[in-house]
Amino acid sequence: MTEYSASLVLASASPRRAELLQQMGLRFTVRPVDIDETPRNGELSEDYVCRLAREKALAGLAAVGGEQTRVIGSDTTVELAGQTMLKPEDAKQAVTMLARLSGRTHRVLTAVAVAFAGDCRVELVATRVSFRRLEIPEIEAYVATGEPMDKAGGYGIQGRGGIFVSRIEGSYSAVVGLPLNETSRMLAQTGYPVWRAWSRQRL
Repeated sequence: MTEYSASLVLASASPRRAELLQQMGLRFTVRPVDIDETPRNGELSEDYVCRLAREKALAGLAAVGGEQTRVIGSDTTVELAGQTMLKPEDAKQAVTMLARLSGRTHRVLTAVAVAFAGDCRVELVATRVSFRRLEIPEIEAYVATGEPMDKAGGYGIQGRGGIFVSRIEGSYSAVVGLPLNETSRMLAQTGYPVWRAWSRQRL
């Protein structure tokens, strides 16, 4: 890695977020952090994802240090009728989640944070996702694949779960796990424009 590329850190173990950063043409180090992701009493979904994204970015910066290091933290959750839907704890809960999403429109909330030089910027992206009506056998077959188990709301739009989606209003990449437009803008605001990484890779 070059000195420039080595100053970017992803504070997440999510392979989907890593793939999205790679899609942006960035080189980075993955440094997952361990934080308490339990929602607080009465905490709104928007506040919850913003808090976790900020805590991940700041914890990552504290772990790696470096005056020129930018650390990205992100978190995603699903909200249906004002209720936050986290990752399912087991297959039964995954089936219940998907049955609730069937034929309805929900919000996917993704927050991204960039910590740099003692500062931490956070942006929230809300995307409306509509599901067609699902049959219980197909829900059970999907859950049996194991794909829903590490995803908020119990589905992955970039995987097999994408066949359930009838409409999306907003950022597709945010639903996957990292909003590309907002992330690139925030990096540029800290003096790390994405295009500079591209130009250095050509050297």
